[in-house]
Amino acid sequence: MNTLDRTDLRMLAVLQSEGRITNAELAERVSLSPSACLRRLQRLEADHVISGYAAQVDPQAVGLGLQAFVRVQLSKHESAVVEAFVERVNAWDEVVACHALTGAMDYLLHVYVADLADFSRFLLDHLLNASGVADVNSSFVLRTVKRSPSLPLAHLGGR
Repeated sequence: MNTLDRTDLRMLAVLQSEGRITNAELAERVSLSPSACLRRLQRLEADHVISGYAAQVDPQAVGLGLQAFVRVQLSKHESAVVEAFVERVNAWDEVVACHALTGAMDYLLHVYVADLADFSRFLLDHLLNASGVADVNSSFVLRTVKRSPSLPLAHLGGR
């Protein structure tokens, strides 16, 4: 792990909530000169502590009214089956995240679609047709209680 000091952590905290802040504004917020702030920012990017910048799009505003978590169990765990499944998942735009799990199910997919008919199409045309899929269990999101793109950094505070 990279060694991050308090100033790095303050910069990361600001950038996680205000990704479009200017370097001058960021420097002022973390009490650095703009040139020193830019050097630190470039180091954080080069060290892959900061992996990128992106806009947060409201799903409802772009017609994605249904969100689901889909647990998938594979029939076999041979590398060819796993690789084929992973390749297919990466091709499906509806899947915004896929996690390999421990326990009874092998994968957890986070899916956004327009509505129930769209989810049905995704399930029947894509997921259930994927070779190697043995079982699928879906849960629909009724409401989101918390959604944060920011990572917790408090555990790094003592460094």
